[in-house]
Amino acid sequence: QVQLVESEGGLVQAGGSLRLSCRASGRTISNAHMGWFRETPGKEREFVAAMSWSGRIAPYPDFLKGRFTISIDNAESTVYLDMRALKPEDTGVYYCAGSNFFSAVPPRLIDKYAAWGQGTQVTVSS
Repeated sequence: QVQLVESEGGLVQAGGSLRLSCRASGRTISNAHMGWFRETPGKEREFVAAMSWSGRIAPYPDFLKGRFTISIDNAESTVYLDMRALKPEDTGVYYCAGSNFFSAVPPRLIDKYAAWGQGTQVTVSS
């Protein structure tokens, strides 16, 4: 069974940067993709980024406009989310997730992800 452990989030000023990490243990070949989702106040959980362990990256959502970058360290079984030019509206709980969905492109739909981290709070002050 895959276990996903996320790093601590944090408090950052608007315009600042933050890196989140998520280490996977018990990974099997069937856990092909890793994703990041978030829940911001008043909104449902939404897709942020996804990447396969083989290196394929899903298109980022338009609202990010190139501010976030996902990356993977296979040797450490860790996926990262680098966030820059943070805005107060980026405040929320960020979740790491694992998917065994059979697809060349990492999925962007929540229901394709079966393993989830505990979530980590990111707060961006104005």
